[in-house]
Amino acid sequence: MAVSETQLMLSVGLIEKDMNGDTLWVWCYPSVSTELREVLLQKCCLTSDNAVLHAFVFGQYCRTWYYISTVDVQEPTVLKKVTHFSIVITAKDFNPEKYAAFSRVLCRIYIKHGNPVKMMEGYIAVLTKGICQSDENGSFLIKDYDVRKAYLAGSIKDVVSQFGMETIILYTALMLKKRIVIYHPRVEALLEFTRALPALTWHRKDWSILHPYVHLEDRELENLRVCTGYVAGFVDPEVTNRSDLFDVFVNLPDSEITISQHAKEAMAMGKLHKEIGHFIVQSAEDNDRTDVQVIKDISMKTKEILSNLVSLAKEGEDTKLTLEALKQRHFPPATENFLFHLAAAEQLLKI
Repeated sequence: MAVSETQLMLSVGLIEKDMNGDTLWVWCYPSVSTELREVLLQKCCLTSDNAVLHAFVFGQYCRTWYYISTVDVQEPTVLKKVTHFSIVITAKDFNPEKYAAFSRVLCRIYIKHGNPVKMMEGYIAVLTKGICQSDENGSFLIKDYDVRKAYLAGSIKDVVSQFGMETIILYTALMLKKRIVIYHPRVEALLEFTRALPALTWHRKDWSILHPYVHLEDRELENLRVCTGYVAGFVDPEVTNRSDLFDVFVNLPDSEITISQHAKEAMAMGKLHKEIGHFIVQSAEDNDRTDVQVIKDISMKTKEILSNLVSLAKEGEDTKLTLEALKQRHFPPATENFLFHLAAAEQLLKI
């Protein structure tokens, strides 16, 4: 096991809700900044007036991933006066399955002992040895959770099944590093859909663009604004009116995708997009093909486009592409436009 694997975890924290209905951050190890605590308290479902409990949520804030597991305390228990609690793990890596499994073990430890020190022991065991073993509370082995599995856990087939040919809009937006905002009132549906999208640009393997659970709060929006492109999920319907936040807007319950007025030029569709769109739909609708195979198909198509772009760039000065060089090829306007913006996104453009 690589030592770096265990060093991806940053902290573990505990939030409790008592019989008076008060929710407090009660403990953490080694530490969490005041700002991040406030964000995590908001993400934790115990602070909302809504009675719906979310067993597990995850997200990203200021390059730190957070994973929150919430438990409804049942009798008999050593936890007196506590009705619910949340275990919060922060880490440098995107791996929901890994941290969901580990936080479940920590939840069981806390229910049994009612003492955060026991959780800290489990956390340190994983940090130092990559394993937390217990007959009664379950075992957790860090090497069982490969990051590649986390990247492939979302379903591109489900995305295509919902949006068909319009998936090409999402593909184009991701390729051009545009800002995609997704709305759904249910956080679970939001997490499931958003996490799949970065796989459409598998050649980058970049899940840092994912912000699956964002509130319309100033500090969170400021954090988004410093990103070049992103996939951001919101449960607040008010985000529909925030065109300053997106180039492409996805209304998941209504299965609608809208391109912002200001992004229409860069996102103009042509024959090439139609071909790629048909290719994606054909691959995804093939019942014999798995999600992994569909991702591989799309990735091969992307590599084809990129290698053509690279060969065009190689003809230019400093192996960079210029608009003049593109124009000499007499591509259809939409193709030329797409390749120009793609070259910029892939840093192949001579400025």
